[in-house]
Amino acid sequence: MKLIKLTVLSAAVLASTAALAADPIVVVDNDNAMSYETAPASQYNSDAGIIRNTTGAIFGGTKTLFNTAINPASVSAEVGSLGYGASVGYSLNDKVELQAGWAGGDVADLFGGNFDVEDVEYDVDSDFSNPYLGVQLRPAANWFTVGAGVIVPDNEIDIESNGDNGNFKINDQEYQNVGTLKGSIKHRNELAPYLTVGFRPNITNNFGVFGEVGAAYLGDVNAKVTASGNGAGPNGAAAAAAAANKELENEDYLEWLPIVKLGATYRF
Repeated sequence: MKLIKLTVLSAAVLASTAALAADPIVVVDNDNAMSYETAPASQYNSDAGIIRNTTGAIFGGTKTLFNTAINPASVSAEVGSLGYGASVGYSLNDKVELQAGWAGGDVADLFGGNFDVEDVEYDVDSDFSNPYLGVQLRPAANWFTVGAGVIVPDNEIDIESNGDNGNFKINDQEYQNVGTLKGSIKHRNELAPYLTVGFRPNITNNFGVFGEVGAAYLGDVNAKVTASGNGAGPNGAAAAAAAANKELENEDYLEWLPIVKLGATYRF
């Protein structure tokens, strides 16, 4: 249902913004009996496959500055490891674009829904919410991009493992009659810096595609794991839950969130 809602929302955003891509605005000054036409916000460079923005449209005066502020240079729909989402972009010139967006949903379904920590395989159920602010740079003023910014993560990650019929091996120690290990993990960082590299060619004057890979640093995790079994003693259920909890919090790769995304962009 979330995927359907986000897909409909993204389609509506793209459709509505396409409809708003009007002809250049004609401004009439009745006091001075004159009229003039504002400059287009951007020009398409078919050789480079990019949009070259005319900075005069941004800094040419109060009217054009206001129009630029309330009308983004682009809108995008995306899907990837951060979730399903959308973003808006404000181009400063042909090399720099500011971005604001959100991505979320059940990301685990996109990537198999499980991960391994030492000898324990966990099934994952997630509900992601990742608002982000960033900048897209085109160092060579072509389709190659470098992105950087910050994510404000609010991600719920629930985990579960049945082991080997309720028995587990954790850090080379055998645990019996553990039952099911269930728990959750939460990253400690409230802000997560990210860095990506990618490509953003424009297919036409208005439409383009993009892909990005990179990572965000979310910091250490807090884990909370419990066991459903009745195995007692140093090799029983409670001991297994404590060992699994420790392994999760000590796993360095969980501090990082891989970023892989694909999407489409409409430019004004």
